[in-house]
Amino acid sequence: MESEFEQIRHLYHIEAEENFDDLERILLRLETEPVADEGLLFAMLRAAHTLKGNSATIGYDDIAAVAHSLEDCIESLRDRTLAMSAELVTKLLTVVDGLRSQVRAAATQKGDAPRSRRLIDQLGEILRVAPGNLEHVAGERRAAPAEAASETVGASGSGGLRVGVEKLNRLLDLTGEMAIAQGRINVLLDAAAKADSSLASALWQLGQLQSELQEQVMQARMVPLGPIFKQHIRIVRDLALRHGKRAVLVIEGKGVEVDTTIAEHIRNPLVHMLRNAVDHGLESPEERTAAGKDPVGRITIRAFHDVGRIVLELSDDGRGLDRERIVARAVERGLLVEDAVLTDQEVHELIFKPGFSTANAVTELSGRGVGMDVVRRHVRALRGSIAIRSEPGQGTTITVRLPLTIAIISGFTVGVGDESYVIPMEAVEECMEFPAATTASLGGAGLLSVRGSPLPYVHLRDLFSLEGAPHARPSVVVLRHDTQSLGLVVDALYGETQAVVKPLRGSHALAGVAGTTILGSGRVAFILDVPALVQLAANRN
Repeated sequence: MESEFEQIRHLYHIEAEENFDDLERILLRLETEPVADEGLLFAMLRAAHTLKGNSATIGYDDIAAVAHSLEDCIESLRDRTLAMSAELVTKLLTVVDGLRSQVRAAATQKGDAPRSRRLIDQLGEILRVAPGNLEHVAGERRAAPAEAASETVGASGSGGLRVGVEKLNRLLDLTGEMAIAQGRINVLLDAAAKADSSLASALWQLGQLQSELQEQVMQARMVPLGPIFKQHIRIVRDLALRHGKRAVLVIEGKGVEVDTTIAEHIRNPLVHMLRNAVDHGLESPEERTAAGKDPVGRITIRAFHDVGRIVLELSDDGRGLDRERIVARAVERGLLVEDAVLTDQEVHELIFKPGFSTANAVTELSGRGVGMDVVRRHVRALRGSIAIRSEPGQGTTITVRLPLTIAIISGFTVGVGDESYVIPMEAVEECMEFPAATTASLGGAGLLSVRGSPLPYVHLRDLFSLEGAPHARPSVVVLRHDTQSLGLVVDALYGETQAVVKPLRGSHALAGVAGTTILGSGRVAFILDVPALVQLAANRN
């Protein structure tokens, strides 16, 4: 069990991160304001004041001293004795970064107070006053403990109830297991329930309660995308300045919520996409001015719901994709033959090739060829899709479509021999009987004609090297991923189901399989990884 002090210390570190985020966000806003907004300055002052009080309460006197000096700096901005400038914002951001690093380091040092004299000196230089408010702040802490304590309680109360992700994951597992157990009970008592209306009513009520419980647990796991997006405002600014460019990040759809697992796994792809937008997309201020554009580039992240999925759009107003350069680099690498005729979509697909880059030299931003292929791999791991559209001179938009959650899915169950498989419902377009004549003439893979259009197909039995003879009258499930379609030939169609996803890890991972689930019958079924299946089938064909 944690001691009471350790619990308070843990809460302090959570709230300190929130204060640092607020300070960073406000500073970035102030950098774009021609005149420092009084409301923003007051919000910044409040964040610094809260950080000072909480730090003093827990015994982090050096952090409290820096926060106190930061208050002095903000007051100087408010009374106009200190002018806001990009240079000042950069200096203050450096101080915030230093504070954040020291607080994070202290979190792993079992209560050792962080030392921040260098940061105090930096703020002293900014204010052009002698540093050294440490004794003053320490005396203030002794004189006014009640004020600091009330700030700590107030700050924690305004953040709502914090629950560990592990606990939420366990709750979801339990509700999923309950759904599975209930399905088994329904199967076992089906005949009895038909004969006994009271039993049927009780089973129906149990099902309703279980569904509501599962829905509430899912809601508890949902988090807004706004805070994740806001973390990248600073990244865009710093990357652009480091490479002689100017850029702002605009966020739309901050209130859109996704499952916490989706939110966590989308961070890395976002960083790669933003780096590409800054490096390859945006022009220098001089180039933009010559083209009649604002010298400050604009990158927009937009989130919205669309037919049961989350859509993320990242767009820039830069130069757009250089089609000729992409094709030339692909020819150099042997990915294309010269004079190949490609659609825009096929050219855009080249960007996702592993190791592909159009950069002339390796920099900290690009040139290593580990950008968009990484993005696609992450997106596909989340059962999502990614597409690009671009217009020369106007910019590029990357669209990512993701499920609301990857913990529970709506699936379609199929069978091959004695085994069952679950296909994510969003990938299923239609089902049909497999033509008898085709079975005799084409064996394990080939092409079908569906309403006059060719459809490549593959037998799931053949793809997974399953034993047993092909079914006499198999069925075809038409799958779609991105712009590709595939006919998956199976023995039986069992219908829709709700599946709790149990991921396969490490040595248990299988190509074409995203995880496992337990069916209402109690049997274990594989959940198919549609993007990987499409790729496997393409390689096989």
